[in-house]
Amino acid sequence: MYPVEALDRLIVNEMRAELGTTVIGREIIVLEQTGSTNDAILRIATSNSKEGLVLFAEHQTEGRGQRGNRWESAAGKGLWFSILLQPRIDINNSPRLTTWAAEAISDLIQNEFFLKATIKLPNDVEINGRKVAGVLVEMRAQEKAPHLAIAGIGINVNQSLEDFPRELQSWAISLAMALDRQVNRQKFAIALLRNLDRSYRERFC
Repeated sequence: MYPVEALDRLIVNEMRAELGTTVIGREIIVLEQTGSTNDAILRIATSNSKEGLVLFAEHQTEGRGQRGNRWESAAGKGLWFSILLQPRIDINNSPRLTTWAAEAISDLIQNEFFLKATIKLPNDVEINGRKVAGVLVEMRAQEKAPHLAIAGIGINVNQSLEDFPRELQSWAISLAMALDRQVNRQKFAIALLRNLDRSYRERFC
């Protein structure tokens, strides 16, 4: 396990206070380490868990993307999280959730940092043709209730080039690399959850 500097940790109480009455982020959990946040949120969620539960991991050891690809998750350098959702859509329409999340991420990057972020279908966000974020949505059918969806999101925030494995260095990028400065992960996480919440309620509630 790789320790995260105390000053750079995600602080649940501060995030909750900033988010107020949002659906997404109404409950937030931050784990020091987990395999996959998508798997962890299903283990932690109970029958009383409400839509909008968000689970972050400071270090994700078995992050995954589309088609089983591994997602590299350097400890304390990015945002690795999953959201518990109950969208009012048919299970066959789950790609709409992937598009929703990717658009929310790319829009925020452009509005917050004035970087040109593009969506590479089906689930990646890129800056200058290099991957900065990815989305993995997994849906589970439920009888007599809206289907359950887990939206897993990974964003490279403060990595340097050396934080990526050699084989990924030519096509991965972080916000810090694109901006040539570090990013406040806490503030960015709050802004992103707000953006996700606003667009989710417009499209799926």
